[in-house]
Amino acid sequence: MLFSEYYGEYYACVAEILAEAVEGTLTKEKISEIAAKQGFGESVLTIPASLRDGSWPLITPDCKTRIRHLPAHPVTLLQKRWLKTLLLDSRIRLFGLTGEGLEDVQPLFDPNKIVWYDRYSDGDPYEDEGYINRFRLLLEAVKTHRKVQVIFDSHRGRHCNWTVIPYRLEYSSTNDKFRLLCHSEKWRNRTLNLSRISSVRLLGTFDPDDYPVPELTNESVTLEITDERNALERAMLQFSYLAKRTERTDKKTYRMTLHYRQEDETELLIRIISFGPLVKVVEPDSFAALIRERIEKQFQYDFV
Repeated sequence: MLFSEYYGEYYACVAEILAEAVEGTLTKEKISEIAAKQGFGESVLTIPASLRDGSWPLITPDCKTRIRHLPAHPVTLLQKRWLKTLLLDSRIRLFGLTGEGLEDVQPLFDPNKIVWYDRYSDGDPYEDEGYINRFRLLLEAVKTHRKVQVIFDSHRGRHCNWTVIPYRLEYSSTNDKFRLLCHSEKWRNRTLNLSRISSVRLLGTFDPDDYPVPELTNESVTLEITDERNALERAMLQFSYLAKRTERTDKKTYRMTLHYRQEDETELLIRIISFGPLVKVVEPDSFAALIRERIEKQFQYDFV
């Protein structure tokens, strides 16, 4: 929001129109064409009319402009402070980013002051130089289609030495861990937690067509949300990373349909349960059954 409020769709659209005017190549037809391509659905009606009638005094009737230079996108102080805040996140070091140019900028807040109530406390060691180097090697392998030799400890305590074909790095916000999705020499579609990997060695390249990336299986679940104790706002934040459709059914009730990947089902289930009675699974019945099963197991565990 900090960035889109300054340089949103309207800004980008008008900036491209002005760039054409500065170059002397703007026409009325191009104004409509750029508005239709860059803007929202109603932009083709709003933007050309505002430029023509002088509401936005940027373009003359003959499609010229008094602006001499191409539109710039200077970074505001608020945006710099937000970037400085992001750079304080320990995970940012994994990508080799630095705060160069922001040395005198104060962050908006200290990320270390945030208390995560829905995250495990044994996240990956993002400050460890060995972990950082292994992450960067794996990221390079994914980008350049190279095989990798990895040494890791399995969840059963076995010491393994595999040659794998990596195709994706994923992050779990609940577990605060990165994981490598890959094919091994014997099996397809393996998942390795980076914290269990102790050694990474880049090998030769491979043809991506020989090892196709598995298609993501999309599922959906529909929730009924009773908007008490800011349940709707919390749900919108909690599931902000998912594609969704939300509609109001009555004064205090909303229906939300979430689209997710099959492999993320367990994490999504835990998040839904955290809302208690304020969120009810409407469909599918199979997901509701998983909710009941997990609650029953938790109930039995609490009274053992």
